[in-house]
Amino acid sequence: MDKKMRRTVKDLLIEIKDTSEVIVDLAYSAILFDNEDIAEEVLDLENRMNSLLKQIRIVSILAARRVDEAESVSTVLQIANASQKISNAAGDIAILVLRGFQLPKDMVKIALLKSEETVAKATVSEVSELAGKTLGEARLHTLTGMKVIAIRRGYEWIFDPDRDTKIYKGDTLFAKGDISGVPKFFKFVTGEERKIDETEPELEVEDLDRAVDILIEMKNLSELAVDLSYLSLLYYNDEIAQEVGYIEEKVDNMKYELQHWVLESSKHFKGEELKPLVALLDIAYASETIADSAKEIAQIVIEKMEIHPIFKEAMREADEIITIVEVTRQSSLDGKTLGEAKVETNTGMHVVAIKRGHRWITHPTASTKIQSGDLLIVKGTREGEQLLRRLCAAKAQKVR
Repeated sequence: MDKKMRRTVKDLLIEIKDTSEVIVDLAYSAILFDNEDIAEEVLDLENRMNSLLKQIRIVSILAARRVDEAESVSTVLQIANASQKISNAAGDIAILVLRGFQLPKDMVKIALLKSEETVAKATVSEVSELAGKTLGEARLHTLTGMKVIAIRRGYEWIFDPDRDTKIYKGDTLFAKGDISGVPKFFKFVTGEERKIDETEPELEVEDLDRAVDILIEMKNLSELAVDLSYLSLLYYNDEIAQEVGYIEEKVDNMKYELQHWVLESSKHFKGEELKPLVALLDIAYASETIADSAKEIAQIVIEKMEIHPIFKEAMREADEIITIVEVTRQSSLDGKTLGEAKVETNTGMHVVAIKRGHRWITHPTASTKIQSGDLLIVKGTREGEQLLRRLCAAKAQKVR
């Protein structure tokens, strides 16, 4: 494969990975905020992804001149095919919004509170210190743990903004991150204090909270499966790849449980009232598809297939990195919970899983205690990675 071809494949892989991640974020944002503009952008990104996948298939086929090259290129195509399924699943969620299939407001509120990564929006005020700065200069993700995934500016939208995107007064920022970072995010964007209303609404339908629990866990686990699948390729780690398979099986079982709940609960609804139940089923199916696609990616490691070195190059240059950081005995994090340490708020790195000896903690919460020797599976910015590595290696300085 010549040098020009290598750059082309790498650039396409970077864009495919970044697009597949942002399209899932935007799809869930569209359904939670019932926002047709975001849903339309998801469909546009789906078309863009299809174009990228067509290009990488052509380039990969042209690059394989020998049998050994064909094997390594086939893994690139397998990753591309799985990414297309993830993109299509996000598109299915967006179509729900455009067809008027809204989730009940009570369910949305509970979902935002219970999800490992919540979604928030805030408008840049006259007194905001962000106005006139780029996202890179503001360091919003690193300082609050909330990553801006979209900006609405009047009638225009900026999706998947980068560190060079400038923020102006009146911009509405859509961001995702740990719920503990939301107050700080609002403070930065609006200049005002805002507390989180953590009181759950009273539910009229029996066991609706259980349905939300299932849905949120399916969403969290399917996204985790994607993260771990890429990580298994990056480190060529069979144990991580096997964990993806366990997660996929768990998501499948949860889909059946949710289907059973919907059938049992349908007697409480009629006519247009059935639309939220249809939305629940479709979102559950989309989450299952995402987990299945992650398993396809991890299968490359399980089957001992050759991974082209271009993939690792692309992973290192992607907008959002995923990596492993070890907590040392000297770390100030040892013995603290994630909530007490405020890892995401202080570094901008989201802990998606923890490897402790031979055991996995697949969806850590604010109450999860960190121990020395833990391997933190994290994703975020390169700057945030360096902050977290220092935090995991050093004792807190005593104040005299």
